[in-house]
Amino acid sequence: MPENPQFSEAVLNRAKKIKLFLMDVDGTLTDGGVCLISPPQGGEILEMKVFNAKDGAGLTLAHIMGIKTGFITGRKSPAVQQRAHEVHVDYVYLGQATKTAAFEDCLQKAGVTADETAYMGDDLPDMPLALRAGLSVAVADACHFITNARGGQGAAREVIELILKSQGRWEEAVPKALA
Repeated sequence: MPENPQFSEAVLNRAKKIKLFLMDVDGTLTDGGVCLISPPQGGEILEMKVFNAKDGAGLTLAHIMGIKTGFITGRKSPAVQQRAHEVHVDYVYLGQATKTAAFEDCLQKAGVTADETAYMGDDLPDMPLALRAGLSVAVADACHFITNARGGQGAAREVIELILKSQGRWEEAVPKALA
């Protein structure tokens, strides 16, 4: 089992139940920066986001291992939609001013309870979901588990490892990881 002192028995017991891992994007899968690019000749403003390859590998591994995943974010971003497609995210909710309805929809679609759901966020709009989730994870503020990795620096991968290790499936998962 992991030697991280945050992997308390209580956290491991919560993680064992997880079948669905939902997360915010900005500040959780990215460092929270919003890069808006203005072409020199004018025209449409473009948005750029930087995602971590370890998070992508972790999300793909979750998919392979049968753990459903989802993004619930306040911004509308084609970059988020593209990243979700690349790493096999099951549920994507963009432009969610409040996130509770999207959370409930994910539970229903995945056929799971709130106790079987992990949620990772970093800011006030994430609190209602963190309070409902069986395992709430924050990249900066205390919940059930605080990642060692910062937002955009492998935090989602850390949660995937926690879940699979607590379920005794990490050794099975490693050979299935894709490059």
